[in-house]
Amino acid sequence: MQSDFILRGHVLSYSASPFVTGTPEEAVTVSAAVALTQGRILDCGTFEAMQALLPQAEIIDHGAKLILAGFVDAHVHYPQTAIIASWGKRLIDWLNSYTFPEEMRFGDAAYAQEISERYLDLTLANGTTTVCSFATIHPESVDAFFTAAQTRGQRVITGKTCMDRNAPDGLRDTAQSAYDDSKALIERWHGVDRLEYAITPRFSPTSTPEQLAAMGALWSEHPECLMQTHLSEQLDEIDWVKSLFPQARDYLDTYEEFGLLGARGLYGHAIHLEERERHRLREYGAALVHCPTSNTFIGSGLFDMAGLMAEGQRIGLATDTGGGSSFSMLRTMAAAYEIGQLRGRPLHAAELIWLATQGSATALRMEDKIGNIAPGMEADLVVLDLSSTPAIAQRSARASDLWEAVFSTLMMGDDRAIAEVWINGARQ
Repeated sequence: MQSDFILRGHVLSYSASPFVTGTPEEAVTVSAAVALTQGRILDCGTFEAMQALLPQAEIIDHGAKLILAGFVDAHVHYPQTAIIASWGKRLIDWLNSYTFPEEMRFGDAAYAQEISERYLDLTLANGTTTVCSFATIHPESVDAFFTAAQTRGQRVITGKTCMDRNAPDGLRDTAQSAYDDSKALIERWHGVDRLEYAITPRFSPTSTPEQLAAMGALWSEHPECLMQTHLSEQLDEIDWVKSLFPQARDYLDTYEEFGLLGARGLYGHAIHLEERERHRLREYGAALVHCPTSNTFIGSGLFDMAGLMAEGQRIGLATDTGGGSSFSMLRTMAAAYEIGQLRGRPLHAAELIWLATQGSATALRMEDKIGNIAPGMEADLVVLDLSSTPAIAQRSARASDLWEAVFSTLMMGDDRAIAEVWINGARQ
């Protein structure tokens, strides 16, 4: 089987975060070709230099297309695939009306497998190569997702969602069963092939203090794992947290008190943060995950990208399907741009792509493996057609430089813009 390839096109790689360089463009190098061998990136540069490195490689010429690292979606709920774009509910009503009834079905291993395959098919069609997903309370939902990803050679993260209150009958575990099930799943899956486990309390309102303490204890025993949850998504949610934890200083304190604040922590949404919370998140090096289509679709609020980046926070980007309204990271980048406009700081195309690749990989503590095109990185790639529809093509033809052409695809592109996807050095 052929394992050496040279891809020609506009190859985009990052030498730094575009949020810290003088201009966003200064963080980016655009090369003419990238060489792949044995599932990894050997190097990128001129076509002649790549040919000299791999003289027997198969050459794939993508012409004027853009070649970049595969998209990394840092916060999703794969079990919500079938209920995406459900009408008209605020967060808590949305959970009760749509999410919880659907998640009840995932005790059926066959259904969990069906949705796992469907979700990975949909995201692959949109150029997403890595996801960090919540499962349900059922261990079967974790097994199904990991099995589907393992078959495809994908790097993914998931974990059993833990809830022992404020959820319907049949969708609650206990502090002890959450600990036992999660521990067994870590032992079965974490570090196998390209799979990693995330300890997953859904959010403070659906876990008792006893369960949060059990999850904190498990994380202390397995600090190599990520921990994912939700934080400060909606104002009425924050009021609910205050009523459930009257002694807590703020929402983040309901995690911090139980050992659930750390450098490998992922905190989805993080829209309505207090000053103490921002300080503690930055101090620990925890990751915040921006979910723009979800935040507008459910009416949660406008994430403070500029302010949080200026503070030095670690930030990833995510679809948050199915609260988010699209499986596409292109649509997610467009929404992030729109929210930036509403907050007075529009994002450059180089910043948007960085968030969807290296930024999310950094949030997941995987920036040495995925999210960039650089020597030694795993060969997860996406090829973007910058003229994928008549509307985009006519706008791209008027572009004065590459970034202007790229921007029109970020704003108007969908799965038709995904010309090719590579996972672990294999063309899909």
